[in-house]
Amino acid sequence: MHSTFRKELAEERKRLKEEFLENGRSSALLRKHSNLVDRILRSVWAASGIERAALLAVGGYGRRMLFPHSDIDLLILLEAPADEASRERLENLVGMLWDSGLEVGHSVRTLDECVEEAMKDITVQTNMLESRLLAGPADLFRNFSRKILDLIDCRNFFNAKELEQQQRHQRQMGISANLEPNLKEAAGGLRDLQTVLWIAKACRLGASWNELAQNGIIAQTEAKRIARHQSFIENLRIRLHYLAGRREDRLIFDYQTVLGKELGFVDRGQILASEQMMQRYYRTAKSVSQLNTILLQNMRNSLFASKKVQVVQIDDRFEARNDFLASREENLFEKSPGAILECFLLLQRHPELKGIESKTLRALWRATSRIDAAFRKNPENRATFMQILREPRGVVHSLQLMNQYGLLGKYIPAFGRIVGRMQHDLFHVYTVDEHILKVVRNLRRFAMAEYAHEYPLCSRLISEFEHPEVLYLAGLFHDIAKGRGGDHSKLGKKDAIEFCRQHGMSEVDVELVGNLV
Repeated sequence: MHSTFRKELAEERKRLKEEFLENGRSSALLRKHSNLVDRILRSVWAASGIERAALLAVGGYGRRMLFPHSDIDLLILLEAPADEASRERLENLVGMLWDSGLEVGHSVRTLDECVEEAMKDITVQTNMLESRLLAGPADLFRNFSRKILDLIDCRNFFNAKELEQQQRHQRQMGISANLEPNLKEAAGGLRDLQTVLWIAKACRLGASWNELAQNGIIAQTEAKRIARHQSFIENLRIRLHYLAGRREDRLIFDYQTVLGKELGFVDRGQILASEQMMQRYYRTAKSVSQLNTILLQNMRNSLFASKKVQVVQIDDRFEARNDFLASREENLFEKSPGAILECFLLLQRHPELKGIESKTLRALWRATSRIDAAFRKNPENRATFMQILREPRGVVHSLQLMNQYGLLGKYIPAFGRIVGRMQHDLFHVYTVDEHILKVVRNLRRFAMAEYAHEYPLCSRLISEFEHPEVLYLAGLFHDIAKGRGGDHSKLGKKDAIEFCRQHGMSEVDVELVGNLV
């Protein structure tokens, strides 16, 4: 019997792989693979003779997202502690599962033991939250599901998952993570999407993107965009598993060329197919990070709603609402697009602010299209952008936020072309936009007194500059023409000179920026 199951599993997995490589439908592959494993598990369970117990799928398998080489996580839920005969059947069951070709991770617990473990460990809570019944008494499973949901404190769960996400992002910040990002764990990866859904489900706000939209947590257009981003990352992860022949969640350098071609990218002049594929990934991850920020803020506001809202007026268009920058009108950016740049200038001038309030952030995200040719030609907008570069504090933070929200590339179209662009070699360890912003950050450090001890000569020289923004613009444009063909320094110089003249800089400063580039 076991050899029959093993053969069926191998043949069906092969068929699913061929079907996926032909049509590229990640959601269908994940669902069908889960259904295949469900069918075999139920057959093995029926043959095991185990009674007074339920077999549950948990974790990723529980939510029917079973990647080709992911773990098959199971919980065997007992009605009562196992006696000697039951323990023997359970041991036989695990052996039968492995003999059938299923690599399972399992735990065996009574309902009381499940509750006890879930109360001690947020990871266990999360795993059990995603459970579904495969075999056994339905009433036992319903009781289990109710008890797990009832013991979850929504606010504590939210805080724990948010902290868990922050710590995970910190672990993924090394240079290798830039070259070979982890599709599951890195910022903007699948885990960021799952974190939102875990919190939503635990707090009964919805269990899917559509349900979140129906409950007013996100807009329907946002739900569709998230689903599209999720599908792309899932597609990459499935292909990685197949290429590696094992569980592999990192976009390994050696696989990037093959993946690029599998996804239909072709070399274009100096830009390789792998580089185009990675650029799409980086842009997708950036968008996921932004949506994750908006959704977590929305849910925090819903869960931690305070009757007392502290509002401090900043100017005619903005206010500080519980220490977050907020627009005073919902349609501010539609009526006055120039307020888009003013947001970042105000954050520089009010360091006490923690960030941008979620409704304003969402409105900012929707208003991206307002940054068009007319916006870029507007003298007031040009003056605001130059003032951002001249502020004594927060220059790099503002530029990074503008890049994160997709606004910097809209305001400087040449910059938009290099967002997420990487070069397929081991010398360039950051995408071009990240590298540029790190150069500007280093220049800013030279200009700040608290860092003068690091590079005294550079700090002394920059302090003698009447207009240090000249250097920041040179940093911003020095690699802006990468991948365009030709000498990127000459092309970048042309872009920089045009930009500086449009922004009213003196001819001396214009020439200096161009020569530095």
